[in-house]
Amino acid sequence: GMVQKLDQKLPVANEYLLLSGGVREGVVDIDLDELNVYARGTDYDMDFTLLVPALKLHDRNQPVTLDMRHSALCHSWLSLRLFDEGTISKWKDCCTIVDHINGATNYFFSPTKVADWFYDSISIVLSEIQKKPQRGMPKVEKVEKNGTIISIILGVGSSRMLYDIVPVVSFKGWPAVAQSWLMENHFWDGKITEEEVISGFYLVPACSYKGKKDNEWRLSFARSEVQLKKCISSSLMQAYQACKAIIIKLLSRPKAISPYHLRSMMLWACDRLPANYLAQEDYAAHFLLGLIDDLQHCLVNKMCPNYFIPQCNMLEHLSEETVMLHARKLSSVRSDPAEHLRTAIEHVKAANRLTLELQRRGSTTSIPSPQSDGGDTNQPDDRLAKKLQQLVTENPGKSISVFINPDDVTRPHFRIDDKFF
Repeated sequence: GMVQKLDQKLPVANEYLLLSGGVREGVVDIDLDELNVYARGTDYDMDFTLLVPALKLHDRNQPVTLDMRHSALCHSWLSLRLFDEGTISKWKDCCTIVDHINGATNYFFSPTKVADWFYDSISIVLSEIQKKPQRGMPKVEKVEKNGTIISIILGVGSSRMLYDIVPVVSFKGWPAVAQSWLMENHFWDGKITEEEVISGFYLVPACSYKGKKDNEWRLSFARSEVQLKKCISSSLMQAYQACKAIIIKLLSRPKAISPYHLRSMMLWACDRLPANYLAQEDYAAHFLLGLIDDLQHCLVNKMCPNYFIPQCNMLEHLSEETVMLHARKLSSVRSDPAEHLRTAIEHVKAANRLTLELQRRGSTTSIPSPQSDGGDTNQPDDRLAKKLQQLVTENPGKSISVFINPDDVTRPHFRIDDKFF
């Protein structure tokens, strides 16, 4: 809200999608090469991803046609010709300019320039907050720009909350390139409506491996993925979380596989396997082995189709050497999955112990931070942290958005699916 008030670039009536887990957790399909490494327990206690629409195109009923002539599948450039003159003049400085032979000028919205502007704006806002601390305002522990992502760690009472903030372009409706996917049969048919699944999509600031970073955006179906999670059984979700915990450590170097790939494989498995089999409550172990096998199969064949745009192979760019290295690592997991799972659980326990130890130390210090309310430091104000954690925990698989009034940034409110809080 305060960034919006700086230069009125952001839409006034804006909706920010809040996702549980950071970009490093594979919550959105963004390459992780440029992200600094943060560790749960050492750097933060809970993590979120916040999608912030810089532009919105919400007045279209027909399928949205994007300019994909210059980019790889699942990517697009965005011409500001789709918008009014006021929007063009407002965002000119965040565009790359292409002059045509006929004398016309085209402004292409640049993900790198938008990220630079957004980071500068957030830095200005945070420095103002630090000059004039207000009661209850979170303490800013760290602000870093990681490629096109802005990572902020806030101290809220004794909790440290990591927000990966992603500037996006928000669309209502569905992209024409993914229209054929709707014609297929899917596991969610009859469980949720098509309108819920195709209510909107995003362009996120990430380019393909051969794309032009200054111009290319990646299509993201984060809002749809939140809806589809509602239709996945709890035992399969447990297996996914377990598999994610294993691969996030094991397959981190060289960077090739992310939890987003794993989630895509899980969605394909839901389409492929019988619903009554996936509904078995005590089959979590079976599902874990199945996910490892599916991942192994994808690596060996160097093929992982995007769930919404199947003609896009998300592993196409990898070298044979890299895929075989990861395939061999996965073979060791498959031979003794229980041991690898125990190791992953021990990592989580160690992170939790470290968090509790840091919170215990924090509660015994007698020096309040300059941004604390100066009250009893033995009773840290964790209300915001606890409220967020409670919202996420109590509403698994639900779409959580934040609405902010730029004229009163002290009162955000949340929407969970269609209910407001």
